[in-house]
Amino acid sequence: MGPLSPPSPLSDNSESPQSSRSSQLTDILTSLRDRVMGVSESVLSTVDGLLVVADADTVHPESVAALAAATLGVSRRIAEQAKVGALREVVARCGSGHVIVLAVGERALLTVMGDDGLDIAAFQRESPATVEELTKVLAADVAY
Repeated sequence: MGPLSPPSPLSDNSESPQSSRSSQLTDILTSLRDRVMGVSESVLSTVDGLLVVADADTVHPESVAALAAATLGVSRRIAEQAKVGALREVVARCGSGHVIVLAVGERALLTVMGDDGLDIAAFQRESPATVEELTKVLAADVAY
């Protein structure tokens, strides 16, 4: 299995399999925003920090992707050193919101940004299904 491949631009009006995959992934991100109060933006990236797709208006998705990869890498090492089991998510509670980074399989990351009113309980309830959906779509990609 190779690395995840970011969507490529289309040269004609037909929808390529990769474009269809991008659309499916974006729909999953949008659905999470619609189901959980306070989710404002999300970015799906590879574990090495390359953007796959984003549901974002105010952040720079490529920067978020790179920083999320670094965050997850360091956090996994902390979890290993602390001997507390496999890392599930990293939550940063900030002055006016939240940033949450979740592993999506072994090769992808989901970074979710939420405002101060983010419904954490709803997020924890909905995020496993979102991760599972993303994993299924990514697994169907031959480049994954």
